[in-house]
Amino acid sequence: MNNTLFKLLPVTGVVIVPQVVPRLMVHLGIGAGVAFVVVAVCLWFALLVNHAQMPGHG
Repeated sequence: MNNTLFKLLPVTGVVIVPQVVPRLMVHLGIGAGVAFVVVAVCLWFALLVNHAQMPGHG
């Protein structure tokens, strides 16, 4: 994944998630909003762990 794209992921999450969740809850129900948040957080955490840079031990 591109480093610039990885840096933009938190910003896009802060902008998109608060706009999508209420709309999903109004149109599809509370379960759809909760499911979207759970999936989004799991994907975000997986990307975070996958691209984590740990200092070397030496």
